Amino acid sequence: MNTQEARELGEILAVLVNSGQPEQASDLLFPVLAERTPFRLLDIIGLRLGTESLEPVNSFLDLVAVQRTMGGWIIIASALRQQFKRDHPGAFERARIYAIIADTWYAADSIGERLPGPALVTSFEPALLGLASWRGDTNRWVRRLVGVAVHYWAKQAKGKPRLHPQAEALLELLSPLFSEVDLDAAKGVGWGLKTLGRYYPDLVADWLSRQVGMPHRSLVRPHRALMLRKATLYMPAELRKIVLEKFQ
Repeated sequence: MNTQEARELGEILAVLVNSGQPEQASDLLFPVLAERTPFRLLDIIGLRLGTESLEPVNSFLDLVAVQRTMGGWIIIASALRQQFKRDHPGAFERARIYAIIADTWYAADSIGERLPGPALVTSFEPALLGLASWRGDTNRWVRRLVGVAVHYWAKQAKGKPRLHPQAEALLELLSPLFSEVDLDAAKGVGWGLKTLGRYYPDLVADWLSRQVGMPHRSLVRPHRALMLRKATLYMPAELRKIVLEKFQ
């Protein structure tokens, strides 16, 4: 499949879904998902579907989710990214539900890099509010999404000084998750801290120093070392040494 074929398939699927034929659309899409189709082409299909009416498209996405293919989560996440433009809370809630249904790291990461991450770039305050509600979710994959979204934002920000206030807000967002006890969720948080630490090392170093002094951070947490290691990975050597010494 090439780019043009992906666009054409997206158009056909959109027609079928809008005309009340989601099963036929699912049958047409499944062979594509069964192959090793590049994610960039699946993104094209998903983004096209996401422009259509919410109800029929969401019913179709449910059928895609049932198939539980790796590429299917890309389609779903890209469609939700498009839906976010007109339905902020609905798109976020559906992303949360699909992450729980998928119950795997690659689906969570696919969703995180396609909906909440880009949402932080284009609509920071609404996205920040949505992510804040996910920090205390009982599902580890939902908590992982928070870190993945922060990673995506930091990768796009690339250390721009004008975005310092947003970087600080995201560090505060992650603060409660520095006590994360689930490994899968902690890896996502560490990913976010690693990319923030790469582009905003001074901000992250100051934030880490504050974590040391908080009473509830003094408890031994099995995955805090992992998150600390990731957060300091790309820091200048001297700054990294200063931060790590505070945690000894």
